[in-house]
Amino acid sequence: MAGIEKVEDGFIETVVGVSRVSKVVKGGKRFSFSTVVVVGDKNGKVGAAVGKANEVQSSIQKAAAKAKKNLVKVPVLGGTIPHDIVGVFCSSRVVMKPAAPGTGVIAGGPVRAVIEAVGVRDILTKSQKSRNPYNVVFATIEGLKNLRTKKEVAELRGKKVEEL
Repeated sequence: MAGIEKVEDGFIETVVGVSRVSKVVKGGKRFSFSTVVVVGDKNGKVGAAVGKANEVQSSIQKAAAKAKKNLVKVPVLGGTIPHDIVGVFCSSRVVMKPAAPGTGVIAGGPVRAVIEAVGVRDILTKSQKSRNPYNVVFATIEGLKNLRTKKEVAELRGKKVEEL
């Protein structure tokens, strides 16, 4: 089920992971589904969320709706990111480095889904520690959130871009 893409109102929805979870009740076990979905416009906006429901399709729809509400703007310069960054979420770490044009997206499953949803074409990544898809997706987004362009850094410091 993971890796399904769907285009809706300009956003690409990618299902990163589907988990069947169970709750033990008096009469036996109740099964439900937890789904991680990444949503992006391939133009610098990305979001991710988890949806839970009794059916897979319902959990995907819930996750996609939540992800569209939690979009993050990411600076993309010439098809890559402006500088090296490490994203951390819980016990997952994702190291991201800008790459030369033509390199492509060097990334694993959950990281690749986020990077492609943003619209980055050239990047080097390495996922470290926890391999849990949920944590890896949110570590990637956390790292992308913290990216700054030279112009933004210059404004924060009250200087001109040339002075940096």
